[in-house]
Formats: sequence, C-alpha cells, structure tokens
Amino acid sequence: MTDLTPSSGPAVASRRQILKFLGAAPVLPLGTLTSALSLSACGGGNDGAKFTSATFNGMAAPTLANPADMAKTYVASSLDVAFDNNTVRSYKLAYQPFFMTGDMVPNGNGGTILAGGYVDINNQPIIDKSVAGKERQFFSDSPDGTSLLTVANPTVAGVKGNTVFAVVQFEYTTRDQAGNSTYGVLPSPIAVLTLDQDKNTGKLSLVKYHNVDMSSAHGLWITCGASLSPWGTHLSSEEYEPDAPFASTNAQFKAYSKNVFGSETAANPYHYGHLPEITVKADGTGSVKKHYCLGRISHELVQVMPDNRTVLMGDDYTNGGLFVFVADKEKDLSAGTLYVAKLGAGFSVDPAAAGAPITWINLGHATSAEVENLANTLKPADIMTVSKTDPLDATYTKMYVDGAANWVKLKPGMEKAAAFLETHRYANLLGASMGFTKLEGTTVNIKDKIAYSALQNIQSSMVRGNAAWNANNNITVEKTINAGGVFAHNLAGGQKDTAGAAIASEWMPVQTRAFIIGEDIAADALGNLANPDKVANPDNLKFSEKLRTLFIGEDSGYHVNNFLWAYNVDTKKLSRIMSIPAGGESTGLHAVDEINGWTYIMSNFQHAGDWSSSLHSKVQPTLDPLIRANYKDRFGASVGYLTGDLTAMSVNA
Repeated sequence: MTDLTPSSGPAVASRRQILKFLGAAPVLPLGTLTSALSLSACGGGNDGAKFTSATFNGMAAPTLANPADMAKTYVASSLDVAFDNNTVRSYKLAYQPFFMTGDMVPNGNGGTILAGGYVDINNQPIIDKSVAGKERQFFSDSPDGTSLLTVANPTVAGVKGNTVFAVVQFEYTTRDQAGNSTYGVLPSPIAVLTLDQDKNTGKLSLVKYHNVDMSSAHGLWITCGASLSPWGTHLSSEEYEPDAPFASTNAQFKAYSKNVFGSETAANPYHYGHLPEITVKADGTGSVKKHYCLGRISHELVQVMPDNRTVLMGDDYTNGGLFVFVADKEKDLSAGTLYVAKLGAGFSVDPAAAGAPITWINLGHATSAEVENLANTLKPADIMTVSKTDPLDATYTKMYVDGAANWVKLKPGMEKAAAFLETHRYANLLGASMGFTKLEGTTVNIKDKIAYSALQNIQSSMVRGNAAWNANNNITVEKTINAGGVFAHNLAGGQKDTAGAAIASEWMPVQTRAFIIGEDIAADALGNLANPDKVANPDNLKFSEKLRTLFIGEDSGYHVNNFLWAYNVDTKKLSRIMSIPAGGESTGLHAVDEINGWTYIMSNFQHAGDWSSSLHSKVQPTLDPLIRANYKDRFGASVGYLTGDLTAMSVNA
C-alpha cells in the first residue's frame, strides 16, 4: 500500500461500495457512532469496483492495566476490506447497543415495555418478590440467540429508512434480587425488534419491541442458541430437556411449572426439549410453532443446510450425540426422519489427523403433530422403565445419561415414542455414539461443503477411563481438554443408514475431525486457565460465506474475559475482535451476509460479573464495582451491534 490518504477518485471505492458490516452484541453504551461500517456486499457502485476479501485485525486481550476495558464490551480490533480495483478500506470496529435488559423500550403503540421481561402463560408479568419493598418484574441478564431478517411489505409505523427485524431470545436470568439462583425456573421470552435501517449508513435504531405470545407452545424452556432458517424464520432451541422420569421430584422443574402455570404439577416435561420456530409478521409481531419431531435433546444451535431440509443439531449435553433431521418437504420442519451418528475408528483432537468416519442410525420418522399427541397422552413409565440403581436384571441396558448411570428397559411397541420423547436413551439403546460433552453451536461452510460443531469442553464422557466413558462410542481422548475445540465435518450425499436404507440428503456429515483446539494452562498472572491467545470453550458458531470467516463466541470458565473470534478459513488467521465483560459469556452470534446491501454480525453477552473463585479471584475485587455500575448491579445485559468508522483508504502499489 502506498497511499493512505482518502480520495474521491475512481481508483478508490466509494463509501457506499464497501460491504456494509454491522453486528449485534451486548455492551456498555459507547455513544452513537456517526455511521455503520459500510462495505459494499454485492459489488455495485459508480466505478464498478467489487468486494474481493475482508481481513480482521485482532486486538490484545484487556488487562488490569486498564480495568475499565475488562468491565465492558471492549473492541479495539479493525477490518480491512479489499476490492478488485486494488483499493483497500480500513475500519476501526466499535459497538452500538439497541438497549440494555431492564430498560423501558418503545412498544410501537406509544407506550413502553420492559426489555427482557418475563411473563407467564397468560402473558402476565412474573414478579420478583424476593426483597420486600422492591418488588419488580423479572427481567433477563442472559440474552442469547439472535436473528436479523426482513419481511415483505412491512407496516410498522415510525420507520424512516428500511424496515429490518431482529428476533432475540432470553435464555434465563441468573438470580433474584435476594441473590437466589433463578436458573431454569422462568419461561424464556422471545422478542421481535423492529429496527430502522438508515439507507445511507446502515445504522440500526430500535423502533418497536414486541413479546411473542408463547401460550400455544406451553411456554419455552431455557432457550439457548438460535439460527436464521434459509426461508427467513428464527429457529430457537430448548436445551437441557427436563428428565421426564424424574421430573415430579425435580425442584427446578416444579418451580418452572409454578411460575408458568401457577401450579408445581401443571407443566408436562415432554412439552420441553424441542425446537420452536418464530415467524415474524409485517406489523412487527411474531408467532411461534414448536416442532416436536426433531428429537427431544439438549437443542443448542441448529443449522439448516442449503437443501432447506437437512438440519444439523448441537446437543449441549454430557453423553450427547450428533443428530441430523431430514424433513420430508423443503422449508417445512413439521415432518421428517431423525438420525443419530455412529462414529468409526480414528477420532482425534489432533487437527493434523484424518478424523473418524460417520455412519447414521435411523431413529424413526414422525410428524410434529404425532409426537405432540404422544407427549400429551403418555407418561414416562408408559414408554420405558428407567432406574438409577442396578435392578440386577439382564433385560435392562446400562447406559450413561448426562453423566449418570441408568438402567433402561423399553416397553413393547414404544419405539416411536422413545425415539422422539426419550431420544438420548433410545439412541443409546440403538448403539449410537453417545459420548460427546457439550456439543454446542453448529454452522456450515457451503462452498467447501464443511460443517462445524463447537465442543465447549472435551472432558467427562470423552475421556478414557471416566465413569461416563464408553469405549464403544469411538469417542476417546487420553486427557481432558477443558478449553474444548471446534470440529469440522465433511458433508456428502449418496449415504445409506446403518440398516441399508438411502438417506434423502446431499448434506450429511460423513467424517469428523479436529479443526481448532484450545489449550489448558496453569493460571497466568490474570488468572486465565486457558491460553488467552487461543479459542477456549467455543459455544456459538457462525460462518460468513462472503467474508470466508468462521466467527466463534466463547462460553468459557477458563478465560477471565470471554472473546469473540474471527477465523479466516483461507488464510488461517485467527483474530480476537471483541472482549465480553469479565464473568460474562459471548452469545447470540449471528452473521448475515446481506440485508439491503449491508452485512451484519451480531453477538450478545450474558451474566456479566458472574464470578468464579477458581478463575476470577485476582480480578473480582477491582472489576466487581465497575461491572455493577455498568450493568444495573449485574442484572442487565446489552443487545446491539458492531459498527465501524473509516480510518484510511489506500491504493495498492
């Protein structure tokens, strides 16, 4: 590069030609930026210059030398965008919030609504009464899965530019005002945001916030990661499905039932652990349809393949599996066939190794209506007998379910019910490789026909000799890697299941291999227990086809601050692009290659200042008061997007 002086001449791409790049992430409000990062996604522009590549330039991790940076969403990274006329534009990245949970935001009708607020099955506020005299509606500190989309012919008033919608789900809230844990005892809300997109800068501004009515779906249980379907709907998740045979004695599930329905016994555990789909309407409202036929597993973040039928699913579980659902019809998840992986020999955490082949066990075919009817009419004891102590009966099968020994016996004729309502146990009965620990986010690189899965941890059921390990799974490592890693799956068509029947998909994983592996360390000067310059505990994954970049969000108990990373699959460059407030988790990652010519990257955070004595003892005394001041005494979390300011234009020599 020879010229770093901005120029308006034809050799330099115009500001409107740069691939427009934004993002939604959670952060301390940093002030309104004058423009969003505008990068010309599709070529266009007066001089015809076309986007060719993007390079993220990473930043150092924040330290106690500047404690304020550790106590907020900190961005000191940049992005270079190259064009086919040998010009490059450089942008300094930053963060712009929509709101912080607990804020009162516009409801589109002239009034306001509590962002992240909880409601019961009748859409009435759920009140935190834990501190007398301070009663207030519960609101979440844990926004998660986020989708950005458009709808034909929008009708929301107050939009001056383009109408864009976001769907944001709230996984849980960490504690009540008295400090008691409230994890999993409140029904997860999902909101539709109407956003005003500035036509000149791409900047997004909140116009309307709408809570989706979840009464038809029995309320939602711990919604975690999410994805945008190819047909423009928000695919949610319900993870850590309630253990149905033991739900009646589970204090968490009984508290959830009481908060949703007013009774500890009203909720049916078989109604949870499924995949809700949110459809946004032109008026900025939304509707939910819960799909019951994709298996009742610890749904995390699913990825629909380009055929609009094949769904790769994460399973955030101990003794979890790799699952695929193949729908009968395109763009319709209401009926199809469920498969679970059986790995061959060769599983390795060495990225240089070839990896292990995958075959697929057919668990069964069903419609969502069929399975919902089974859920409505069957009790756990109707499907199978489950014991946590050895019955000393050879007709039972011993297996490990979420790290604990179970002895299971299937009732005659209950194969379909077991496949779709007791999916983990049934997959074990059929010999699937149920040995993964916390197999979380998934995404796909369409050009290379590779899918990626995040393993938050490589431990427990994956480690030889562990109590939950089973050699027959062919998932074995010799020692724990707490920092986890990302695995890559080669995709192909023409596959047959283990019974010899053809699988109607061209996008089935056929081999899995290590791709990016974290590194455990002894505690460093800051307290990190994993190398801070490598990915640790990957959770959310999204791939941008245009940027050729795999984005990785961390849910780490081993990094003092969690990070958002960008990994270019062509150059192999790993760049830290954002730091989450200490004690928080990077969530809600979403990369959209183009909306009205602009590209957006979203990444929320959760539970800032959720301290761990083993990780945060060196920083907590300094950072806790800062985080409390930034995020409503640790009850708030921001939702917003990455922005960029132009810093230089150049012409290659």
